[in-house]
Amino acid sequence: MTNTSLAAQAVIGGPQSLAPPSFDGHGWLVVINLAGMTAVCVLAVMFAVDAVAAFWRNRHRDMLTHPVTIWRAAGFCFACGIALRTGAEALVLWNWNPVDPIRTGWWTMLKRYLDPVSLCFAVTGLGVLYLSARGMVGQLRRRPFPIDMWASLPMLKRPAAIGLLSLIAAIGVVSTR
Repeated sequence: MTNTSLAAQAVIGGPQSLAPPSFDGHGWLVVINLAGMTAVCVLAVMFAVDAVAAFWRNRHRDMLTHPVTIWRAAGFCFACGIALRTGAEALVLWNWNPVDPIRTGWWTMLKRYLDPVSLCFAVTGLGVLYLSARGMVGQLRRRPFPIDMWASLPMLKRPAAIGLLSLIAAIGVVSTR
């Protein structure tokens, strides 16, 4: 055990629980976190991929300082930060296994290595929004335009299905551990 990481040693030295000890034995809390982290990671990845596709489709038309490009860049940064953070947490929960502390410790350490990367994406998104605010607010106030968000409500069917499937999978995993 001399080559074992501190994270793996913590798993070995901790209680042999079916989920990380921080859940204090509350299976329902594991289900909610596992389903939520999984679903939000998938949705954030979908948003990031959609933003990249929109960048690519409009690369000849949209300039770097165009409000749409700035909006997409901020959304992309936030989506990447969310995907990394929730994805890493979901991986730890999906792969938690006190019988295999080396692998469990590896996933836990991966999460800690991804935390600063996700933080950089989040800070970059905030920076893009902050730096563009003065020009963006002026641009948006020039000509008021109504946005009918309710017309886009059917677009939430796929994200809702992903959330439901993640919940079902989480219930299945937690109840069979």
